[in-house]
Amino acid sequence: MGKRQINSFTIFHSLPVDEAATRAAVIQLLEEMRQYRQIGYIRQMANVTHSYSARYHGVTHAVHKPTEEVAIRNIDKEAELRRKSELLDQALKGLTSMQREVIERSYLNHEREYDFISCGEMGISDRTYRRIKASALRLLAIAMKLEVVLEPEEMKHSHSVHGVG
Repeated sequence: MGKRQINSFTIFHSLPVDEAATRAAVIQLLEEMRQYRQIGYIRQMANVTHSYSARYHGVTHAVHKPTEEVAIRNIDKEAELRRKSELLDQALKGLTSMQREVIERSYLNHEREYDFISCGEMGISDRTYRRIKASALRLLAIAMKLEVVLEPEEMKHSHSVHGVG
């Protein structure tokens, strides 16, 4: 008797989800996390003004503080990346060991490998590798709340055949 496989399609088909856009969102997040984990967050620097010149803002009395804005943006972005990294770690714990290894090899390792090399090293077929990868990406999308839900208008267009009906 073989292992019972979890069918993540039942979760996906209960919602009107755009699977291609959802997959792209997960892959984008995984690439962002790979870069963050590899080199960290590179902070932006404020531009330095060489000489003072009076700037009149008109009747709004608005004050522009570029150094403060850059500092706040740096702190917020780094905190967001740290939070996403922790969320990704939690989501990866929910995957099977095979799914986790496939995601790490495909997206998170410093030196990403081609899929056919990973297949050979893991001792599985290319088709099985792609199936495991697709199901892992779906589960990560659900766990990290990255599903791209179709709007009702888009659903009508995707279900109609040749514009009829």
